[in-house]
Parts: sequence; structure tokens; C-alpha cells
Amino acid sequence: MAENINDLTVNYEEEGELLVEELEKVILNRGAWTTILFRYRERERQSGQMGAPKATLRRYQKYQGVFKKRDAINLSADTARALIAALSQWLDDGLLGKTAGDGGEN
Repeated sequence: MAENINDLTVNYEEEGELLVEELEKVILNRGAWTTILFRYRERERQSGQMGAPKATLRRYQKYQGVFKKRDAINLSADTARALIAALSQWLDDGLLGKTAGDGGEN
């Protein structure tokens, strides 16, 4: 378990072999509940090679000084496109409110 947000990772090893490799992470929010978007890839069992990149959205809760994973959503390419399309449309239509930089309230 990690005590620092920057130490949270999806890297996973078994018997010294890296099975899940983190490629990139974006910390979406910080605090007692933290949300991070990870880009990663997994080792394929048959070929032993790393597969195509994937995305996962993870929520962590800091409890007794340590971050614990509470939720994970794995995003397929189709799901990621649908999410982007919906959020883009809502932003374009002004349905998500204004940010502090826009002079409005969150």
C-alpha cells in the first residue's frame, strides 16, 4: 500500500516477472479520495509479449495514512470513445457548469 499519491501504480510483478506495466498516469483529483487514470499494458500468457495499451480508471481512499484501491473501471477503446464523446458534448452544451477560471461556480 502506498502512503503517497505519486507512489500509486498499476505495475504488477509475479516471481520477478513484470505482468502489468504502467505506461502513464494522470491524477484527476487528490485528497482522501483520489482518482487516477492509468494507461498500461499486460503481458500476454501465450506469446509472453506485452499486449496493446489499455486504460483503467481507479479510485483510492486514504485510510489510516495509506491509500487503498476501492474501485476500478477498465476502459475498452469503444468505452473510452463513448466517454469522450459524452463529456465533450456536455461541455460544449454547457451542461457541466463552469470552472473557476470561467468566472462561474463549480
